[in-house]
Amino acid sequence: MIAYEGWDREYQENKKEYAELFDKFMSQTNYENTEDFEKYISNLSGRPHVVSVATATDALAFSLLSHGIGPGDEVLVTDFSWISTSSCISMVGATPVFCDIDLDSYHISLDSIKKMKTEKTKAIIYTHLFGNMVDVTDIIEYCKEHKIYFIEDAAQSIGSSFKGTKAGSVGHCSSFSFNTNKVVAGINGGGVFMTNNESKAELVKKLRRHGKDKDFSMLGYNSRMYVFNSWIIEQRLKNMLNTQKTRQDIAKRYSEELKDLPIVTQNPIEEQEHNFHKYVIRLENKDTRKKIKNALGASIHYETTLSNNSMYKNIEYRKDDCVNSSLVADTVLSLPIHAYLKEEEIAKIIKIVKESF
Repeated sequence: MIAYEGWDREYQENKKEYAELFDKFMSQTNYENTEDFEKYISNLSGRPHVVSVATATDALAFSLLSHGIGPGDEVLVTDFSWISTSSCISMVGATPVFCDIDLDSYHISLDSIKKMKTEKTKAIIYTHLFGNMVDVTDIIEYCKEHKIYFIEDAAQSIGSSFKGTKAGSVGHCSSFSFNTNKVVAGINGGGVFMTNNESKAELVKKLRRHGKDKDFSMLGYNSRMYVFNSWIIEQRLKNMLNTQKTRQDIAKRYSEELKDLPIVTQNPIEEQEHNFHKYVIRLENKDTRKKIKNALGASIHYETTLSNNSMYKNIEYRKDDCVNSSLVADTVLSLPIHAYLKEEEIAKIIKIVKESF
């Protein structure tokens, strides 16, 4: 089986730096102050206010709470993503409204958004899936016209951009994830909430620490990122451009080698910087996908549409027809891609895919 993440290999290349970080950490008593890390992310994203939290799931939930969204409100969301994209809506008591996707980008469809919006719609969670950032101008304009909060789920897209606009910098607020399967990972995950609004950032700072200000003034959560984790993430962020270029080169090679097969690949469009958090192919049917999946030990992102998870048998939601979401869930497959893949592994992956037809 070919490794999907590569962080063990990254560690071997940077053992000395990690040993120095650990010694620095153990030689002091600052276990919670992540302000330097937050400033680093602010410079990276262009957002003036950044709050580090335990997970990007928390960051999304706090995004909703900081905008007053809760019971009685509806939030538009894609039907094709990781579960956090929709579960955070139910966590705050609001109702998820599942919209279909565009087949070119795998992102939420504006046509479906227009179809599913009601007077109860208060926000949209827009996910740049697989690190694939595209033009969101029309959706943002629609949100402005209808007074809908645009919440950017940039969990998978750190380092991505479109026409110079960075992922994480658009909309009312946004979040990054540093889970262990991301292009930049912490040792125990982590996330950030980002905004241009100082009061929203101050509210999230209270939410992440049991609602504490001068005293415990509101109901909050235990959602702090510890400083050693922030140091690990920052260390890896400093090498992000190099590792992203390697993933892009691997993705380009996959696309060139597989172009004559009955496969739909994701290829960057003009003025797009794709971080290739995942390299996703779409096949003609489940049988071919299963054959390649078993041969590679590959993963499927995502085999079940969000609304078809059994949790929603007991949770209120609304849903569009979501035909495209169902089609994609039945036919996509993620090929291994990370900056530490070896040449022989890349060649083997390509060979297995070709021989499956």
